[in-house]
Amino acid sequence: MFEGYVQIAIFVIVLVALIKPLGIYLARVFNDERVFLSPVFGPIERGAYRVLRVRPDDEGQDWKRYARSLIVFSLLFWILLYLILRTQGIQPFNPEGFHSGPWDLSFNTTSSFLTNTNWQYYGGEATLTYFAQMAGLAVQNFVSAAVGIAVLVALIRGIVSRSGRSLGNFWQDLVRINLYVLLPISVVGALFLVSQGVIQNLSHATVIHTLSGGTQILAQGPVASQEVIKELGTNGGGFFNVNSSYPFENPSGLTNFVEMLLILVIPAALTYTYGRMVGSQRQGWAIFAAMFALFIAGVIVVYMAEQHGTPAEHAAGLNTHAFHGSTGGNMEGKDQRYGIAGTSLWAAITTVTSCGAVNGAFESLTGIGGTVPFANLGFSEVIFGGVGTGLYSMLLYVILAVFIGGLMVGRTPEYLGKKIQAREIKLVSLAVLFTPLAVLLSAGAASATELGKRSIYAGINPSGFSENLYAYLSQANNNGSAWAGYTGFVQPHAPGNVGAYGITFANLLGGVVMLAARFAPILFVLAVAGALAGKKVSPAGLGTMRTDNPTFVFLLIGIVILVGALTFFPAILLGPVSNGLTARLFP
Repeated sequence: MFEGYVQIAIFVIVLVALIKPLGIYLARVFNDERVFLSPVFGPIERGAYRVLRVRPDDEGQDWKRYARSLIVFSLLFWILLYLILRTQGIQPFNPEGFHSGPWDLSFNTTSSFLTNTNWQYYGGEATLTYFAQMAGLAVQNFVSAAVGIAVLVALIRGIVSRSGRSLGNFWQDLVRINLYVLLPISVVGALFLVSQGVIQNLSHATVIHTLSGGTQILAQGPVASQEVIKELGTNGGGFFNVNSSYPFENPSGLTNFVEMLLILVIPAALTYTYGRMVGSQRQGWAIFAAMFALFIAGVIVVYMAEQHGTPAEHAAGLNTHAFHGSTGGNMEGKDQRYGIAGTSLWAAITTVTSCGAVNGAFESLTGIGGTVPFANLGFSEVIFGGVGTGLYSMLLYVILAVFIGGLMVGRTPEYLGKKIQAREIKLVSLAVLFTPLAVLLSAGAASATELGKRSIYAGINPSGFSENLYAYLSQANNNGSAWAGYTGFVQPHAPGNVGAYGITFANLLGGVVMLAARFAPILFVLAVAGALAGKKVSPAGLGTMRTDNPTFVFLLIGIVILVGALTFFPAILLGPVSNGLTARLFP
């Protein structure tokens, strides 16, 4: 167990060491400053502006124009990706001869990758052509991540603006984020993964003969190029059905460590970027401290739970090899290459962000350990969160904390010199409450209707309720990880019937939830940015509440926990906590 804590500590040290240099670099990119990659990508950047007919130097956009550009761009890419998924039969790079899946599955998949969710009701290696993987999914991994970061940058500009209206130019932000941030890191990361054994080819699947005399088909494909952006952009959708537990995606403990860093490094570094852009590094560190405290608490809980199990499980006689064998803990659903620490740390990282990639089976976590992914998603992407989305979601809570703190001391709330008034609080409240409302309404509809129950593999019990609740927590929070057998694409049990059919209800409801929970909060955030951009800055006085000290960090953490607990705690009690207090370990 000690070795596991050492592994977690090393990861934290490396992560923290990367925050400042990457945060400074990101700030320079967002401020349109020259960086060391400018000689390489500068001509490409200027060419992109000519193609887009954009003059970023004199085309600042207010929040409505910024939002309009974002929505139009996203709609066009939704149509493009849907067409790619519907025309697989005529595409190049299709050595396995795949055809398109059901229309409702294509709708769900398109909505999933557009929203940075990457929820998957299918096995990629058995469903999608290499062309669809590269031109469709991998491309969308880049642009959906860039959209999230662009919204954050617009909000920061609104906070620091001095009586202005411009939030920058969406097209410029999109181009610079992809060229100077996502693309170069992805190229270097993909080359590293290839060197470690992650495959990258366009070959036909390989048939091998096993020692027992049987045969096995090993899927091939352009995996490394998609794997790195899947982690870096907190997308999460795997090339293979079993995601990052598969050796061709994640071959060793070293790649596991690097891929976890890729998931968390940009969301963490953006807190430093924020402090640099607002002119007060203490502001960025305060937000990082709140995020980190909640994150490390989740890591410790899931790791301890997986090492020990629960008293009910031990009392039931399940404290055998699964708990006290050579591995010293619950190794069910985990890979020996990563161990309990590597799997527990990944489970916490992938659910505090909007990544959703997995290297182990969440449904095989102990009852208490499995509560951590639920709780992390219940905080609605504010503990680091997705690239961009996490910090702008946390900034909404910061504004909410400032408002509540101002009420407590009887003073008009101010944040960085700008008064927080009724309009901003209404917009913040709508943004904060929209995602939980989407989760509860969709999960309730799926639990209460016969169409919804078809997707619940475990039936109507604590395990089945966990499946259902987690599915819509994951989709509404644009995470993409799944719990057990909840599905929109199943095999019928009729004798002799080996075909597959889609569950249209789950595909359509999930797709709508992902789209609504992605773009409604974005519009509210941009509206908040627009409202703040037009405010004058007042000098700080004796009664001004500081937002860069430990007191405010504790207030912020308390409000995040309070909102998350009040919203989802009763539902989590009925699911994973109930499982953890029974003798049943696995559904």
